[in-house]
Amino acid sequence: MLSGYIAGAIMKQEVILVLDCGATNVRAIAVNRQGKIVARASTPNASDIAMENNTWHQWSLDAILQRFADCCRQINSELTECHIRGIAVTTFGVDGALVDKQGNLLYPIISWKCPRTAAVMDNIERLISAQRLQAISGVGAFSFNTLYKLVWLKENHPQLLERAHAWLFISSLINHRLTGEFTTDITMAGTSQMLDIQQRDFSPQILQATGIPRRLFPRLVEAGEQIGTLQNSAAAMLGLPVGIPVISAGHDTQFALFGAGAEQNEPVLSSGTWEILMVRSAQVDTSLLSQYAGSTCELDSQAWLYNPGMQWLASGVLEWVRKLFWTAETPWQMLIEEARLIAPGADGVKMQCDLLSCQNAGWQGVTLNTTRGHFYRAALEGLTAQLQRNLQMLEKSGTLKPLNYC
Repeated sequence: MLSGYIAGAIMKQEVILVLDCGATNVRAIAVNRQGKIVARASTPNASDIAMENNTWHQWSLDAILQRFADCCRQINSELTECHIRGIAVTTFGVDGALVDKQGNLLYPIISWKCPRTAAVMDNIERLISAQRLQAISGVGAFSFNTLYKLVWLKENHPQLLERAHAWLFISSLINHRLTGEFTTDITMAGTSQMLDIQQRDFSPQILQATGIPRRLFPRLVEAGEQIGTLQNSAAAMLGLPVGIPVISAGHDTQFALFGAGAEQNEPVLSSGTWEILMVRSAQVDTSLLSQYAGSTCELDSQAWLYNPGMQWLASGVLEWVRKLFWTAETPWQMLIEEARLIAPGADGVKMQCDLLSCQNAGWQGVTLNTTRGHFYRAALEGLTAQLQRNLQMLEKSGTLKPLNYC
């Protein structure tokens, strides 16, 4: 099969197949050497409600893999004249699961939107200070951080940590299903709050303080490093040839920065369910960053570069507003047109958009004359103001040179 795969590559257009698992959509995208998209397919993604508690959220790995399979089969006819040089998996950060020696999940993948880890974050000071955590890892205090998931599992299901062969981030769970290899994408580890960001390895100090064993984390692989090759069962599922090289990618944010063509010290806004304002930098003062709420720092896709920045819930807010006042399927243009009818300032209606951690989140200034267009415009204006504040915070932190505003 592998020799047939190589022989069939002669004189065909070369492409890389990107399997992109986002929080709201799963996509398969074929890109050629010039960066042009040759084929793409997308299908909605969604977390599931946990059986243990109807306020908890988790991901189904099998469902995600099936969505990838559906997307790949949709574009297969467009790839008949292409040679797939490699497959790269990119996903949202932080989430993952404990697995056994065969790679089977020992516990479901806890979603970043699950509230169960908020109490762990609130009480982390009993193990290690939040300021020290960010100084070492670069990652700010967000309730969805991988560290808090593992501490929660240790406190609530300690036997699973003892039984576990490994912790695999969601990108590595998918890569394992494709190749059979146990690895850790370093760009994913950089989101975990467990890495020593300067040493580019898991922090002994953080792991010792929290009681998380280092043995759980398989070998770190750099972006661009080959993990393995596409195995028979995965190839059959995706409708692809056996033997395609599988290349490490990892956290989607880092590849949004790279794909945007950003040079060092240029701010880039990666906008999705989460909005992340980041800079590609050769140096970072993580102790200084920790003074700013919402700040974080991750590892760039290029070794020895850093991505300090600010992150906040963005289109996730807008999606919630749409479902609240319209439906999840209502075209966005309809919302935009209704908001356009409202004057700037939304007639005094304002929105605090931090729906995850602020008790005062929501709207103020609502009257009997307020329409759903007001609510949506206030959300747009609230997120715009948040972007401006966070850009100014990056400037104050010394990460970014002051910009001229129009």
